[in-house]
Amino acid sequence: MEEPRETFSTSEGHGGEIVVETHVVESTESASHVHLACSRQHCAFPLDGDALCVWSTQDPSHQPLILRGHHRPVTAVAFGNAHPLLLCSASRDRVMMWNLGECREKMLDGQPPRGTVLHTLLGEVLCLRLSPDDRVAAVCAGERILMLDTELKQVCGLSGFSGFETSVWLWDGCSHLGPGASCRQREARVPRPGVLPFPLAQGVQFSQSRRALVELGRHRGPVTAAEFCPWQTHVIISASADRSFKVWDRRKGSLIHSSSVLTASSLLSLVLDPGSQQLVAGSADGQLWVFSLAEGHHYRCVTRVDLRKQRDTFSTRKLSSCPEDSRLPPTKEEVEETLPVLSLAPCECELNASCLWIGSSAGLFIFNLANFELEAVLHFKEFGSLSIQVAGSCAMMSRPCGRKAFCLLSALFGKKIALLEVDLAALLRSQPRPGMGARLSVLPSSGVLPTSPLYFGPIEETSAKLAPQKRSAARAIVKDQPLVFHSKVASSGYTAAPRVTMFSPKTNVQNDGKRPSKCKNSYRCKDYPLESPLPSKLSRQLAVSHDQAAVHCVQYSAGDGQRLACGLANHLSLVFSADLTGTPAVFSGHSGAVSTVCWSHDGRWLLSASQDGTLRVWSARRQELALCLGKDMFPRPVRSAQFYYLDAFILLSSGPEFQLLKCHISTGKDDVRRYKQKSRCTPVLKLPTTEAVEVTSLSAVNEFYSYLVLAAGRNRTLEVFDLNAGRSAALLAGVHSRPIHQICQNKGSSFATQHPQAYHLFATTATGDGVKLWDMRTLRCERRFEGHPNRCHPCGIAWSPCGRYVACGAEDRHAYLYETSSSTFSRRLAGHSDTVMAVAFSPSAVQRRTWQAADA
Repeated sequence: MEEPRETFSTSEGHGGEIVVETHVVESTESASHVHLACSRQHCAFPLDGDALCVWSTQDPSHQPLILRGHHRPVTAVAFGNAHPLLLCSASRDRVMMWNLGECREKMLDGQPPRGTVLHTLLGEVLCLRLSPDDRVAAVCAGERILMLDTELKQVCGLSGFSGFETSVWLWDGCSHLGPGASCRQREARVPRPGVLPFPLAQGVQFSQSRRALVELGRHRGPVTAAEFCPWQTHVIISASADRSFKVWDRRKGSLIHSSSVLTASSLLSLVLDPGSQQLVAGSADGQLWVFSLAEGHHYRCVTRVDLRKQRDTFSTRKLSSCPEDSRLPPTKEEVEETLPVLSLAPCECELNASCLWIGSSAGLFIFNLANFELEAVLHFKEFGSLSIQVAGSCAMMSRPCGRKAFCLLSALFGKKIALLEVDLAALLRSQPRPGMGARLSVLPSSGVLPTSPLYFGPIEETSAKLAPQKRSAARAIVKDQPLVFHSKVASSGYTAAPRVTMFSPKTNVQNDGKRPSKCKNSYRCKDYPLESPLPSKLSRQLAVSHDQAAVHCVQYSAGDGQRLACGLANHLSLVFSADLTGTPAVFSGHSGAVSTVCWSHDGRWLLSASQDGTLRVWSARRQELALCLGKDMFPRPVRSAQFYYLDAFILLSSGPEFQLLKCHISTGKDDVRRYKQKSRCTPVLKLPTTEAVEVTSLSAVNEFYSYLVLAAGRNRTLEVFDLNAGRSAALLAGVHSRPIHQICQNKGSSFATQHPQAYHLFATTATGDGVKLWDMRTLRCERRFEGHPNRCHPCGIAWSPCGRYVACGAEDRHAYLYETSSSTFSRRLAGHSDTVMAVAFSPSAVQRRTWQAADA
């Protein structure tokens, strides 16, 4: 056995040690396709074919333990989960169980370690797994799944040693494993006395009791992987070369669920995550399938991930973080390389998410189960001193502290076996982390700078004192003047006193001392119910257009939530009451489809942007136009527009830049030129994107003061601008696989109280790439939602006022509701007749939790 060798990172700026090769051994036979085993204290693998070698991961200098008892090459190895630590091994001739504590004691005493035979002649075993309590062993032999009881011991009874023929009886009893179990007797004829059909090795013992054997069922191909469910110990899941997985009840011996054919290649590995209650299956063509095993989810598919594409995206992100002179183009072999998922294992690291180890032929990957992205990549070829550059089989294990991990590798082309020790902290530090140094916050931590475009200037005390005097002087000038341009008008009647009393106040009303309510409706003054159930039934449905015009956007009024604005494809904007009753208010004037509607914070104004290139601001009460900005002001059509900074500005995007406009909005008219409005608009800031690409979506908080503006580019980038500093603060590349068509921030509601840190969350969506949940402080994708079909249309998203849910539209005529703590949808709401393009939560509904969706 060779001496341990160390491998160091060669990346600039990351001088810490990442990988250490602690053990290397070369066997006489290849173990490239054998299921290896790795636990927190030991790792085991076949040595020279029929022997087992056990290494200690705690003390590399510890003497390896050699176990002999098989007479055929070992094809599968598995560790137990309880104490004392057990090791199960299988070959064509037998399945054996080893107590590692007893074996080591015998070795120290100079005696050969002894194992117990669980069963014999089961054929080629490709996978072994022990139950959480180590009482049952699952043996995957060919197309069968066999359950062996590890507490009972097999009978090897010999009879007729005095004659010329000897019978060997193997009794299999399984009365306590389930009603499907049976007791069988097999007889083997031996040609002469004292000779068995299989040799008894020195490390094998037979005991006088019966062995239990239950066959659950069969796949249509060899069973390649099996796992016991940690939260339902009677459930076992198997994967096969027939490209499907099956869920079994081992107590009843029955099939619970059988999946369809998932991929074109065999399934090789399985792992179950207890935190998210998800099943992850890996295939030979580098595909990862994630399924939800939660109650009521019916084994629904959460997402499918292409490992090679994820690796390429990660490499692109890593390449963009390197200096331009040190970048090298990828070679053809790197692009066309396949990454079979050889092994999956839990990864306990410092990230605040459930992660998995993915072992492949080219390297190791850390996969985040929340956002379905790679957190770290370790390529074997980047560490030239490693003995194995291409792996045929591997097994991984992370220690509970989350600092060290071990990986047992067998060479694909060769007979070497190596044990690697990985420093998780150093590995994660060496990976690219875009935006980690930005330290952004939606909530302002300082005052507005004098150089900021948001700065209004100092408030002078003299001007504040003179303002009332100017107003009184103006009233004195226009007092008792006729509303015409002449000094006198005969019998106008405007200056005469009224002849009758128009209003007489009541003076005899008794006051009970109680303060009158400011709200007409009592539910408007209540807090939003944070723990109320999700909507599940359709309360009201309304066709907003007789000409089948699509609804492009919907939004509730921000202040009270009592009005709902809709933008239609037939150039109209409609405002309904929140309960969709009564006649809607109609706002007409655009010559193109309305793409954006937005309420002001006080609810007085409604902003609409259209594909005709104009932006209009309407008076919500008078239903008349207050401001119109046309093509002379915007060189390109307005893609996004909204009120900003508590209605102090209008924020919009046009072409490759976004603009900040200071507006004074009024419905009054000029006395001389009645056609001219008194509303005026002044450009304050024009800021282009860093890469000068068209802005596809824009978002900023208007419910409270915030300096940050989010802008999405046509080149799949996401840029954060700090308007207090008047510059770009961060730039993320490759956020989605397609351009983002909507950014939605968690803005909360005046009727709901959230933790201040919750306002840093925002969501992005792109056609065909699902919804991603981000944290502004780290600019990391924290979760991903992909359970809804969205391949062609720009379906919208919305945050709930409590901040717990995200709603999105879909092309299957349903609206989906996701909980932010889960990657799969919680509700699937039906009722629409076409693609759901827009969704909106009511900010104030208490009796019922309402939301609206719009058909395409």
